[in-house]
Amino acid sequence: MKKELICYRNIEDTCIIDEMQKFFNEKKDCDIYKISSKLVELAGKSGFYGNLFHDYLTLILVNNENAYSIACEMRGKVTGTVNDMAYHDMEVFRKLFSYDLKLIDEKYGVTLMEKIADYTPVSNDSFMYNHRIRDRICELSKELAAAKTVEEFKDILTLFYKTYGVGKLGLHKAFRIDKKGEEIIIEPIKNIRHVKLDDLVGYEIAKKKLTDNTESFLNKKPANNCLLYGDAGTGKSSSIKAIANEYFDRGLRIIEVYKHQFQYLNELIAMIKGRNYRFIIYMDDLSFEEFEIEYKYLKAVIEGGLEKKPENVLIYATSNRRHLIKETVFDKKNLSDDGDIHANDTVQEKLSLVNRFGVTIYFGKPSPKEFAGIVIELAKRNNIDMPEKELLLKANQWEMAHGGLSGRSAQQFIDYLLGGK
Repeated sequence: MKKELICYRNIEDTCIIDEMQKFFNEKKDCDIYKISSKLVELAGKSGFYGNLFHDYLTLILVNNENAYSIACEMRGKVTGTVNDMAYHDMEVFRKLFSYDLKLIDEKYGVTLMEKIADYTPVSNDSFMYNHRIRDRICELSKELAAAKTVEEFKDILTLFYKTYGVGKLGLHKAFRIDKKGEEIIIEPIKNIRHVKLDDLVGYEIAKKKLTDNTESFLNKKPANNCLLYGDAGTGKSSSIKAIANEYFDRGLRIIEVYKHQFQYLNELIAMIKGRNYRFIIYMDDLSFEEFEIEYKYLKAVIEGGLEKKPENVLIYATSNRRHLIKETVFDKKNLSDDGDIHANDTVQEKLSLVNRFGVTIYFGKPSPKEFAGIVIELAKRNNIDMPEKELLLKANQWEMAHGGLSGRSAQQFIDYLLGGK
């Protein structure tokens, strides 16, 4: 099939299509069992339903990053030579969509393709996509199959690219990076906890500061890098997950980067700066010991390097430390025991990283009264029927044995009660 395509030529595995073309185009026998097995395996991983062959073709189209699909992601309908070449490829794909799968069943005296064309999955679970993305692909599959002309087929796909994007960045909300050989790979996190900001009880001022900054970023207004700091278990990381979920449909994408990967930040930013999304590079539990120097890479990326950080990239970090880098008593002396005669410069070097975050948001440990309010609200949301006095007594006993007053210990206590039902 690849020899017939121009823009969409970089498809990795075409064995299903090749078998189909062998039957419909070359009038040769095809391996019907191989086709069925691969499509059912795909359905098991992705949760696809309906016409699995059409779903498979649609998956190729929505995942394929090429000159045409990326241009459509940025601008919608495009003109010029690339548009003509894409039209040629759409003719090939529309022909594939038009294959009458019943003819294969008639040829071999089976009903396999009948089942493939109207497939019901074992469950709604998917290892590859959340339900919203899975449904989006299956609905697009139906729309493409119903297109009356190549032009209509192309218009439907172009609108999808413009609305939702293309490839893994278009389909997923959260990512991490990996190094394979000399290449930096952006890999989707396929199952992110579907937490919302409203799930985090309290911290209204902190949440508003975070959403205000994120809204400005999404609206292409001035926005700042953001540091969420404070006590453990107070909802800093959950807040980042929540904005990833709540702003996905507005083009927000989160990429998690670990401390040992900071040296790859410039390469990562070069990969994403031209895409039609707003990216938050997320660093969880950020802190540095005195001997660790990775923070220097981060400082240069945030502010200080020759190349300006792209306007579609911000950095959000969480930390239990306000100043991120461990300071010692020697940093406060005019002359440290290690002979540093410019101790003030050392202190400023360590503070300069946190100063590069324009917005700092504090998440403090709740007071006993606030903790009680969190427990009562979580119990109400989870339909736990227990006298309030008994509930709070048990909650206080729990927090004393499980890390003290925090939103996390309150949630763990509620989970404990639910588990005992």
